[in-house]
Amino acid sequence: MKIESKPKLLRLPRIGLSFKLRSIQTIITVTFTLMTIFVVVAVSFMLYNKFSKTAEENAYLNIRQIIEQVSYHLELYVKGMQDIYEVVEDQINETPDISSPVLREQLATLLRTREDLVSLGLFTPTGNLVMDVPDLDMRRNTLLETQSWFESARARPQKLSFSAPHIQNLYKGQYKWVVSLSRMVKYKENGVTKQGVLLADVNFRTIDELSRKVSLGKRGYAYVIDDLGNLVYHPQQQLIYAGLKYENLEPVFDYAYGSYTDKSTGELRYITVRTVDPIRWKIVGVAYPDEIVTTQRDLNRFVFWFLLVICAAVAVLAFFVSAKISQPLLKLEKSVQSAGQGDFSTPIHVSGAHEVVQLSKRFNFMLHRIRQLMDQIIYEQEAKRKSELDVLQSQINPHFLYNTLNSVIRLAERGKKEEIIATITSLSKFFRISLSRGKNIITVEEELEHVRHYLIIQKIRFKNKFDFSIECDEKAASCKTLKLILQPIAENAIVHGIEKMQDAGFIRITATAADDRLTMKVSDNGLGMTKQVMEQLLSGGVRSGGSGVGVKNVNERIRLYYGKTYGLSFESELEEGTTVTITLPAEQSEETLQERGIS
Repeated sequence: MKIESKPKLLRLPRIGLSFKLRSIQTIITVTFTLMTIFVVVAVSFMLYNKFSKTAEENAYLNIRQIIEQVSYHLELYVKGMQDIYEVVEDQINETPDISSPVLREQLATLLRTREDLVSLGLFTPTGNLVMDVPDLDMRRNTLLETQSWFESARARPQKLSFSAPHIQNLYKGQYKWVVSLSRMVKYKENGVTKQGVLLADVNFRTIDELSRKVSLGKRGYAYVIDDLGNLVYHPQQQLIYAGLKYENLEPVFDYAYGSYTDKSTGELRYITVRTVDPIRWKIVGVAYPDEIVTTQRDLNRFVFWFLLVICAAVAVLAFFVSAKISQPLLKLEKSVQSAGQGDFSTPIHVSGAHEVVQLSKRFNFMLHRIRQLMDQIIYEQEAKRKSELDVLQSQINPHFLYNTLNSVIRLAERGKKEEIIATITSLSKFFRISLSRGKNIITVEEELEHVRHYLIIQKIRFKNKFDFSIECDEKAASCKTLKLILQPIAENAIVHGIEKMQDAGFIRITATAADDRLTMKVSDNGLGMTKQVMEQLLSGGVRSGGSGVGVKNVNERIRLYYGKTYGLSFESELEEGTTVTITLPAEQSEETLQERGIS
């Protein structure tokens, strides 16, 4: 007879609505939905704040970088004009007489090669013309002495002055917007050194083009003022000249380099100021944060719909997942009810979902038997594990024998009689010590002899790719040790340390005994290992690829026989080599091991 879970809930009048509310399906659905929604909302809120703040910071950073770039290009241009001015000044100083046609030709050539250089002129301190290039008719009543560039040159004779942009009014037929560079210079006339004001008019078009390229959003712009507060450039320049004050310049003079917000026009604006050296002009960038808020509004809409879709999907997913989880548990409950028989003397009391309470009642009478079975399984598994390790220590991987015999065949084909004898002799002694008449415990001297024959075979097989040395003090030689613990370490040194080296390798094996502790070390100059690989060797994650008695098994055998205070430790650095240290108790007789129940 098939009984479904939902009709069952409806047919239990003694439990009723309380059962339905406490059912595992309801609890999982509600809990999973609420937790997921809470996490999604929290993460979305944090990501929104992070992305919103990052977008705002990136926008402001972009504005500052744009203004910085314009400032950089303008500074380069000004320095270029300053260099040209100094070239003209040097030519005037080096010319024996200011009326020299060679000088005029040099200056005319300079003027032709620079499109942004409008004119050059030299005037006496009283305003009389000494020389000009090109040679044009000057206007009358120019009031030269009252012009700003002339006054600046006389007031600060050693400093190069830059005027504000103005219409050139010195020559007839000239109506160009220029910036004037002026300074007091020395020149020679009829053998007499005199002083005069050197004027260089530079076309304002280049500065204007640099400023117009600035784009700070749809409404943002940049303008330039000189160190006296005079407007050098502004995209709404005509409106400002008409008397409309769009800019609040007072805070600008408090910043050489910096940014601030301004509300003087009734609308929030982001102001960035950079000063151009050496003329001390200021480039002021104006951006409107409401354009940045547009990105935040788009992000708001995205987050809202994202949360809505996620919450709906989580609710549906939670319902189906909870149904899938609760149905197997209900079936498991029925199985426990039919199979459960035993003692309820040690009951467990579990509260919570209805299904969990039912399962706890059925498992109460099974606990005692489970504990007995667990103790029995632990004992049997420990015995089995010890037996398997005993078998492992006497295993010799057929691949080693196969590779050795192949090496003997190749040596025979090449007529290497002495190497064949050495290989077969070492192989026979290797097997003799490996078998050891079934003994698990041998002397350190025998273990070193075993690994020595193994290394002889491998040295012949790998065509003298490595060399080795074995050292043992007298006390350590008579100590007892588990057999077959050095060979897997030496094998690991060859396979993982030396085989892939370009140069010849070297393996050094030492055995010492001191303070009731036996220490054997296997060192190589191979490729070395990372800390992660060393951990994997002890955990069995990396196979040695040879004997089958891996590093992990060696470590487990030592700890099983002697305790967890003994075993293997690694020291290794990449490209430097590896040292494996084996620590055992220094036991001189077998009776001590027999007292521990080891034969």
